[in-house]
Amino acid sequence: MLNLNSVMIGTKQPVMLAAFYEKVLGKPADMADQENGFWGWQVGSAYLSVLDHSEMGGNTRDPGRVMFNFETSQVKEEFERIKAYGGAVIREPYEIGGGWVATLADPEGNYFQLVSPMG
Repeated sequence: MLNLNSVMIGTKQPVMLAAFYEKVLGKPADMADQENGFWGWQVGSAYLSVLDHSEMGGNTRDPGRVMFNFETSQVKEEFERIKAYGGAVIREPYEIGGGWVATLADPEGNYFQLVSPMG
């Protein structure tokens, strides 16, 4: 059985993305090496990482190809909080199957979702 260890976001603007995800996650990075362009946050049982990557410039070309989900029982409230930090609204909160989902994008256009806990 495989275990998801981490999701890494490559960027030429790691300081900017790290600052955004610090606000989204409500805490400083658990691991940070600014000299080498790396920040990582423990989120549940996996890490979300921002990594300086020389070949990843500008906004993402296919932002919906890979999305990661943040689970919260307060989708609507978290949606408003993250929107205020500059998260771009892709889809307002909507109900599906008894739960809620909202889709936002970070400053480079990478999509992520807020989702209700699964029953």
